[in-house]
Amino acid sequence: MTSQLHKSAAIPKIAGLKLGATGAGIKHKDRDDLLLIELTPGSSCAAVFTRNAFCAAPVTVARKHISHAPRWLLINSGNANAGTGKRGLDDALQTCQQVAKLMEASAEQVLPFSTGVIGEYLPVDKIAAALPLAIEALTEEGWERASRAIMTTDTVPKLAYREISLEGGTVTLVGIAKGAGMIQPNMATMLSYIGTDAKIDSGLLQELLFTAADSSFNCITVDGDTSTNDSLVLMATGASGVVVERDNANAQTFALALQAVCDELAEAIVRDGEGATKLIRIVVEQARSEAEARNVAKTIAHSPLVKTAFFASDPNWGRILAAVGRSDCPELDIDKVAIWLGDVCIVENGGRALSYTEEAGQRVMSETDITVRVVLGRGDASQRVLTCDFSYDYVKINAEYRT
Repeated sequence: MTSQLHKSAAIPKIAGLKLGATGAGIKHKDRDDLLLIELTPGSSCAAVFTRNAFCAAPVTVARKHISHAPRWLLINSGNANAGTGKRGLDDALQTCQQVAKLMEASAEQVLPFSTGVIGEYLPVDKIAAALPLAIEALTEEGWERASRAIMTTDTVPKLAYREISLEGGTVTLVGIAKGAGMIQPNMATMLSYIGTDAKIDSGLLQELLFTAADSSFNCITVDGDTSTNDSLVLMATGASGVVVERDNANAQTFALALQAVCDELAEAIVRDGEGATKLIRIVVEQARSEAEARNVAKTIAHSPLVKTAFFASDPNWGRILAAVGRSDCPELDIDKVAIWLGDVCIVENGGRALSYTEEAGQRVMSETDITVRVVLGRGDASQRVLTCDFSYDYVKINAEYRT
């Protein structure tokens, strides 16, 4: 068996998985905003969802339906169907019933997903009218069009894919995601759908997805806001005939490929953050636990003062130092803390590094990809979080979002 992992030169198909995108005119005319995904019978599904207490109606319905061998996923952009009470639940279920009626199936075999403006009722009639067109458009080659249909404030579609050689044959993974604002996932990402033709039971599929999401989507933030609609779904059709089972080499190699797809999609989301001009990697080392390291990294990543300094290319390192200091690190010995801006040490021995110069800091801050490294000097755990800067455009985009 080989464990080759590579990215294909062209978007591959996932046998047993079809995608159909069309325009329903939910918020904008003349663009795709409705996506239907169809899975072959016998496929398995795993998902993780937002932990926001005001989770959207489609999330509630999808959670109930995920255990009923889903055959279809229905995704709309332009309307989140969140904060809509009982009517929102009825509307989400009605869209599932519409798909089921056309496909002569059960509504419980349909998972609904929505993204867009919160607090407005879902235009069920528009979705119902467009469904026949989405069904007609179903094709195994529909990934690129699908990646555009789920976009809201995204400026570019987000798509990743890998092919791997396993014992028994070749397995393919393809994934799409949307997200640019209201980004600080908690157990999932904004909206993301990953398909594979491997044969994997739903229990193992769930474990693999949870692990991959935790170190990718759960380690990104644009603005610190966890959406009401965050959902991540992994679908395995089994059409390749290649079996992935627990604790074998196939599982290990598949997990690496899934992690690579999730990492690529997660980074694409941050790079496309609303108004973003820079990608910031925050690496925290020598923490007492991964949770502590992640908390320190996110404290830095969520600081508006830090993020605006990055936008201005201003080496105002005191903002980073202050963020570390106010993170939840009991009994932090500041004399052991070192902070690096790229290859430039900015803090050591409790204060500014003796070797630091403003010119060196300015050089790093002027780059578009920047790494902040924090060494806490109190343990062996580490964590990486990706974020972006805050620009004028972030405020403009969100101030005008509903107009």
